[in-house]
Amino acid sequence: MSNCLLIHLGVGCLLSAFFGFLLGCLNCKKRDYSTLCGAEQHNSLTIEQSDFKNTAQEHLTGAKMPQFNAALAKQAYNRTVKENALKVIEGIGPKIQHLFHNYNIKTWKSLANCSVEKCQYILDKAGEAYRIHNPKTWPKQARMAYEGKWQELRQWQDKLDAGR
Repeated sequence: MSNCLLIHLGVGCLLSAFFGFLLGCLNCKKRDYSTLCGAEQHNSLTIEQSDFKNTAQEHLTGAKMPQFNAALAKQAYNRTVKENALKVIEGIGPKIQHLFHNYNIKTWKSLANCSVEKCQYILDKAGEAYRIHNPKTWPKQARMAYEGKWQELRQWQDKLDAGR
């Protein structure tokens, strides 16, 4: 009988700790440029706060977040588009995509939530070769990709010159 009581207490404590952790993550605040665009790094664990909050919000409100539609993206670009590939943004190539990944900006949503100033900060920190890029349209392009507005994005990109 006492073993069952200990097991129930142990499971209860674990569940309480888990839900406390989840609630704590929902209430986290962004701190500075080391936590760019809602990504907070704790040793090797990275938590995309905005993704976590939206998932929780979706669960609580029943609202659906945009789903990636590869067929619509392929129709707009006449090629396969990989979900969350930052290279689909006009002005971002493989090297800049890798650079942004180093700052935990790995999704269209996380780039869409970045300010132009934060994007420029990342480019400036990377050195002279990256400072020449102009990221003023990147967050808006990323928002359109995240929301699945492929035809509209493609038409706009046809008018842009390297993201400008």
